[in-house]
Amino acid sequence: MSLRHKVRSCILLGLTALLFVTTGLSTASAEPSRPQEERPFIMPFAGPPGPDTWFFLQAYGNTTFAYRFRNNVYYGGQGLHFGLDLAAPCGTPVRAIGDGVVFSVDSWHGAGPHNLLINHPNGYASFYGHLLIRSRMKVGQKVVAGEVVALSGDPDLTCISRPHIHLEIRDSKTHAIGYNPLNLIEADWERLALIGSEPIRFEMDMENPRSWTDLFEQPETRFGYPLVNDYASPWPFDW
Repeated sequence: MSLRHKVRSCILLGLTALLFVTTGLSTASAEPSRPQEERPFIMPFAGPPGPDTWFFLQAYGNTTFAYRFRNNVYYGGQGLHFGLDLAAPCGTPVRAIGDGVVFSVDSWHGAGPHNLLINHPNGYASFYGHLLIRSRMKVGQKVVAGEVVALSGDPDLTCISRPHIHLEIRDSKTHAIGYNPLNLIEADWERLALIGSEPIRFEMDMENPRSWTDLFEQPETRFGYPLVNDYASPWPFDW
């Protein structure tokens, strides 16, 4: 083989290798950064988010707000914000997030002035709190996903102070375990978190700073158990 042919062969081999590497990088970058698992539930509000419709208010888990009130408001939930808060004007229709059966109306579970608890056949239960009026649903009544089951309200009974719904997902057997709704409700949560009223922030344990600081990686709540976030070195600092 002549020198010219050898040079041409080397160039072709080099271009082939470069094309292979580039294609591999393109394929890798096209893959989602977070595995997308099927989420069984829908949003409790219809229509797009916005300043005059609804928006993401507070996440589930070890939020800075929950940490601040871990010894009183959130003590029964191990110091965690054991639900998801979505701001909405009073009277906004609240939809069932899945098919199910009404378990209770205005029960002792809190989140007044009114609440609703629905059991779902997949082993979960959804709890809707801070409702405007008592739900028209009856215990034992069947509901379907998307059906309007309540109206959003304000825990301060003013409809101007902090109107929102508090949404929890628990186990349907004991209602004693709380799960992160963001992992179970189909929505673009990263984008929703960017257009809320303020940044979604989580309390940091400076002795283990990577723990529980992600929207999706939050601990389950065991109601009635001791605090899980009574940190010796918290940040933001606990005054």
